[in-house]
Amino acid sequence: MKQELLTYCFIDASNLFYGGEKVLGWRVDYKKLFHYLGNKYNVAKVLYYGGIEIYNYKYDFTSTQTFPISHLISYLEEILLTMDEKTAEPNTVLLKKHIDRAKFYRKLESFGYILKLKPVKYIREADGQIKKKANCDVDLTLDCLRMQAEYKRIILLSGDGDFEIVLKYFREIGKEVIVLSNPHNTAASIKKTFQKEYRNFYEIKDAIKYTT
Repeated sequence: MKQELLTYCFIDASNLFYGGEKVLGWRVDYKKLFHYLGNKYNVAKVLYYGGIEIYNYKYDFTSTQTFPISHLISYLEEILLTMDEKTAEPNTVLLKKHIDRAKFYRKLESFGYILKLKPVKYIREADGQIKKKANCDVDLTLDCLRMQAEYKRIILLSGDGDFEIVLKYFREIGKEVIVLSNPHNTAASIKKTFQKEYRNFYEIKDAIKYTT
């Protein structure tokens, strides 16, 4: 009987789920996704990288610890209580939206995901428009390298072409590599270089689709 490879999975949420249901045409059931990765690939850890609004919450984002999402939710709810909903309605609506997002992350954590979150930054572009950014590529790459002695196989849920060089490195040192992504958000270089290792996200739709 073939021994299963110990596998770690790294999820680049900003790439994989960009556009969400509008792009996919269906909703992902994250609990099903977690169990699918465990059952199909013997995944021991699923690390989820994404952005989050923190409202000056004090946290060391260079820490290797998982993000204290429950503490952040309490912090944001305290801020909400101090707001006057009549005079600051746009701000309260936005804060409630960010609290809901944080609660979504907390649910992911309850499913077994390891949260690796980064504060959203606002950048003013040359045309004066404000752009939101929470790029976690470096964080994800650093963790892949830092943990490489712990696993034999790496699954990357992202189609970002910037990860090509990292995946090539792992393949060269003998790690098994699998790339699972939305083909619409996947760089041509990833599909070409990792033809045998590439899995189309739509192929597992029936296993991970959210149903009521």
